[in-house]
Amino acid sequence: MARSALYEESAVATDGRGEARKYQIFHIASIVFLVLGAIMAFFSFTYIPSMTMQDASTVVKVFDVVLWCVPMVIFFALFFLFWKIKRRFNLSYDYNFVQDELRITKVFNGKSRKYLATLRADQMLKIGYVDSASFDRTLAGFHGKKPTYLTPNRVPAEGKIFIYIYYSSTLEKTLYVLECRTELLEYIVFAAGRNKFEAQ
Repeated sequence: MARSALYEESAVATDGRGEARKYQIFHIASIVFLVLGAIMAFFSFTYIPSMTMQDASTVVKVFDVVLWCVPMVIFFALFFLFWKIKRRFNLSYDYNFVQDELRITKVFNGKSRKYLATLRADQMLKIGYVDSASFDRTLAGFHGKKPTYLTPNRVPAEGKIFIYIYYSSTLEKTLYVLECRTELLEYIVFAAGRNKFEAQ
């Protein structure tokens, strides 16, 4: 069967609307805390010098400065925390199969992208379905180590399946889980070799 040189597919969250809402909530909250922290940092240029110049003991001066800085630090800490949390929502993964290589990118909120990995067909040791016994056998050999999920879902979307790729790099062996249509699976198996595909 003739195949094109490029095949592209994405794994998108099945609850896209809910994921987008959660992302937006944490995004707005992070901005609010950033603004509050920035306001306090701006006024610090006035208040902190005035605190140090007041007629009081050094202990009182230090206490006042610390009392002023603690909320500011908390605001900035909450900004970074919420900014990090929001990136867990509304995720998707792009799969690009080009010249016997599967290139995987993580997409945040449909905008920013982060390259994750390139899986070469000749370094794929085993390929199969996640709901098969071969996946359980392969996973058992990892001695408690969890597979790397390259999908935002834990149940495949309609028309898609979960597949696994047991991969060997120069550093380690990794078990990847992808969510895709059978077309991508066929591309991968065709490139890696049918002897590496375990249907059962």
